[in-house]
Amino acid sequence: MRLKLLGRKLAATLTTLVTATTVAVVAPAAPALAAAVTFTNPLAEQRADPHVYRHTDGYYYFTATVGEYDRIVLRRATTLQGLATATERVIWRRHSTGEMGAHIWAPEIHFIDGRWYVYFAAGRTDDIWAIRPYVLESTAANPLDGPWVERGQLQPARSSFSLDATTFVHNGQRYLAWAEYAGSNSNIYLARAVNPWTYAGTPTLIATPTYAWETRGYRVNEGPAVLIRNGRVFMTYSASATDASYAVGLLTASAGSDLLNPASWSKRATPVLASDSRTGQWGPGHNSFTVAEDGSDVIVYHSRNYERYLGNGYDPLSDPNRRTRIQRVYWNADGTPNFGVPVPDGVTPVRLRSHDLPDRYLRHWEFRVRLEPNVTNLADSQFRIVGGLADPTAVSLESTNYPGYYLRHRNHQLWVERNDGSNLFRQDATFTRRAGLADAAKLSLESVNFPGQYVRHRDGLLYLESVSDAAGRASATFALD
Repeated sequence: MRLKLLGRKLAATLTTLVTATTVAVVAPAAPALAAAVTFTNPLAEQRADPHVYRHTDGYYYFTATVGEYDRIVLRRATTLQGLATATERVIWRRHSTGEMGAHIWAPEIHFIDGRWYVYFAAGRTDDIWAIRPYVLESTAANPLDGPWVERGQLQPARSSFSLDATTFVHNGQRYLAWAEYAGSNSNIYLARAVNPWTYAGTPTLIATPTYAWETRGYRVNEGPAVLIRNGRVFMTYSASATDASYAVGLLTASAGSDLLNPASWSKRATPVLASDSRTGQWGPGHNSFTVAEDGSDVIVYHSRNYERYLGNGYDPLSDPNRRTRIQRVYWNADGTPNFGVPVPDGVTPVRLRSHDLPDRYLRHWEFRVRLEPNVTNLADSQFRIVGGLADPTAVSLESTNYPGYYLRHRNHQLWVERNDGSNLFRQDATFTRRAGLADAAKLSLESVNFPGQYVRHRDGLLYLESVSDAAGRASATFALD
């Protein structure tokens, strides 16, 4: 049955890589020189459609679809990474008969007007594909304690397969958005909220699958999530079958526009997050947004670490191995979000921003390391800082989009090259992390096999050289971003 494909479809401590006071980073202009907060992926095994809410009580609250589709779970922690090991509690279970009795999918938790609300989708025991959006409410200070009251189906009730309800406030107005099956498509609808479980007027259709990447396996737009920044309302959504075809798209509206006018929304022609064989992540999707401890924007999503597609008996709805993952959102010079690629498992990467040219980043292009502004191919400028290949007390920098390739010096030029296992490569790719030569709160990288020589930029390229004056020290100092 066609509807079966609409399925819903850190274990390390938080690490700061330099000791500096962190500040909010939510816009592309004049980014603050802050220490980078990193995470370790995956955040949670067998947890799909993840939603994280940062509350004013100092806790992050995390819920997601469980593989059995039979309950709603919740955990909390004072850090995002802490959610990986936080105790998980069941706050609600499916009904034994009737509605809300099957396919408990895609829960989201929100705090609205002094109360907690959970939006989720569910089918019936007598028709498991009669999927509709439902709402729970709690007045508890700690939502893990409950109790929870069932507010029932989103009202007015939907008459067809619908799911993935979310809510947001813009310009003083609360909105409800969800996905709904119509004809051969799963579309995204938007309406004004009267209260957390009731909307007014006729819902507005704002997105329908039209591009080839939105129609692989099935014609799907679902899982809306909203991020409001830089004078615009950005709405991500997920598309195609929930196998390795699954990908994240982006809708954009001006902050001053009528969000209920379909003409206010434009759709990007290509996905903003998709499967990547190099990083070992397939089917990224159904995301939410939150803000990290340092104020930077973060995307939370799921993916699998293997490539499987519909066919040959494979049903992604029966595969519980979607994993919750987390990584930072960056911002392009034009104010649009840049999600890069689904990063490899392990510690998330960072970017190295020049101290004396703070709009420019280290990036590799044709494997030569350069210093450039406006790096829209984000992964070219992201490196994972790991234990040194030649000395575990030092560091090496691994490429994000070329795992197994490392920053190394060769003839005193900086390149990104594959680790060939030789002792020379390990030495060339290992650096002692020093306090910034021009700013001790930042970072400089000293060669382990050429002591006294540092990674520095000159004429837009990166070299390994000694530095003896203020200009040289500034060119060898970087902020982690």
